[in-house]
Amino acid sequence: MQKNNPALMTLLWILLSLATLFPIYWLFVISVKPAVDLFTTPSIILEKAYWANYAKVLTDTTLRRYMINSLIISSGNALLVTTLAFMACYALSRYNLAGKENIFFWTITNRMAPAAVFLLPFFLLFTQVFAIGDYKLYDTRIGMILLYCTFNLPFAIWTLRPTIDGIPRELDEAATVDGASTWQVIREVVFPLARPGLAVTLILTWVFAWNEFLLAATLTSFNARTITTGLSEYVTTTGTEWGTMASIAIITLIPALIVFTVVQRHIIAGLTFGAVKE
Repeated sequence: MQKNNPALMTLLWILLSLATLFPIYWLFVISVKPAVDLFTTPSIILEKAYWANYAKVLTDTTLRRYMINSLIISSGNALLVTTLAFMACYALSRYNLAGKENIFFWTITNRMAPAAVFLLPFFLLFTQVFAIGDYKLYDTRIGMILLYCTFNLPFAIWTLRPTIDGIPRELDEAATVDGASTWQVIREVVFPLARPGLAVTLILTWVFAWNEFLLAATLTSFNARTITTGLSEYVTTTGTEWGTMASIAIITLIPALIVFTVVQRHIIAGLTFGAVKE
């Protein structure tokens, strides 16, 4: 079998990297340009950095509130979804439940419907059904965390199940023989071995919640408004503030990059978990 050409592979990776990073570079260039320069010089050429857009964003208390909302909602949803998915996958993998494959398939079908289908039902639930006195789930962080479970939990179960299935059941049985309870088996045997898959599930659900726009724009107004919906406030009848929007977009990339960096080792291990079997 002919070996791959190292030079060709290097060139291919360089081209792929440039194609991936170019939109981010272009976005950064727009974020550090005055509004006048955006339409007078080629948009991909950076002659002089104009940092006023970032100063405007970082000093805006409303945008800081939106950023905090996004961090709380995304992190809370990712932790809740990953925990529930882990328990559900353990039950599907370890117990002989009647029709468990049908349950698994039905769970996945809940992710197939577009989010727009759920807008009106969720709006009525948040404003009328789950309303106690003056308290409503509408425009609350806890409401958005629970809402995103509807879409992220099926995906998390689908992502995490191969990891749990790949852990030998003999390890559970050995721990049980040694006197471990079910919770001890989960905590001390299954959980440590499932960490790579849990890391992948956590980061993907976090990113989905962080990037979501449609539901957040419909079911929040101010208190729980996220940073992605805050971008739309700069599209007005008098014009679009492209520089400000681009600077917000660059800032929103930073938390995702930090999370990816922290769990990168686990992500690589999780994506290859169970890929090779003897």
